[in-house]
Amino acid sequence: MRLLNEHNAIDLRTTPVHLGRGSTAKPVEGFAWDPEALQAYNAAVAADGAEGRMVMIFDGDGPGDHWENHPAGDELVVCLSGSVTVTRDLDGVPDRTLLGPGEATVNPAGVWHAVDMTGPTSILTITAGLGTDHRPRTDTHPTEHVGAPEPETS
Repeated sequence: MRLLNEHNAIDLRTTPVHLGRGSTAKPVEGFAWDPEALQAYNAAVAADGAEGRMVMIFDGDGPGDHWENHPAGDELVVCLSGSVTVTRDLDGVPDRTLLGPGEATVNPAGVWHAVDMTGPTSILTITAGLGTDHRPRTDTHPTEHVGAPEPETS
């Protein structure tokens, strides 16, 4: 994984762009959603701190398989085509926003959220990636600890 100084066409579906301090924009070659690539990305953009943003397009169809949380800053989600529902977990209460083409919503920093696409859908995200956390999507809320022992009562 490396940041490029590139001026050719970029496919945001396979090559995200990192927006950094000083109004820089650099394609991220070799990015992948695996621990090694994420660690390399975080190291490469560490100087940008919480001000850095990743811009990427996701295509999909169906429910998302994970919750995510971006503690370093807000995330903008823009529906490019299709239909997407963004669900935020607000203290255990689901808050849903339905988006159609050209509509957007903001996931506030530190709020767990999930994305469900209805039919073939494309979204663009601008994300404060520093410290991002993912949890598998289950019937529990993302803030609950599955399998954690219950507190003892006397």
